Amino acid sequence: QVQLVESGGGLVQAGGSLRLSCTASGRTVSIYRMGWFRQAPGKEREFLATITWSGGDTSYADSVKGRFTISRDNAKNTVDLQMNSLKSEDTAVYSCAARAGRVFSYNYWGQGTQVTVSS
Repeated sequence: QVQLVESGGGLVQAGGSLRLSCTASGRTVSIYRMGWFRQAPGKEREFLATITWSGGDTSYADSVKGRFTISRDNAKNTVDLQMNSLKSEDTAVYSCAARAGRVFSYNYWGQGTQVTVSS
């Protein structure tokens, strides 16, 4: 089992920045990949960014490429999402997820943290 807890959400003005953090606990040795997602009211969950736990290889959705940066700290078991140049359309609940064990999809999810961007 892997537990994920997000932190760092809040209210920010358009053009500002926020840094989200996801702390993993439990069987972290089984984690292969971590990702960040978001879901705005009335919309589908959207993939934002992913990073491999060991090698740090990253990939981003086009909607956030160049504005968001994902990083990990294996010593602290954290994965961060640095969000810059925020827009009102970035308002959503942001969640981190983990692929742990021999699976091909994200099988552990955090509870989410609200990010609200005011225009």
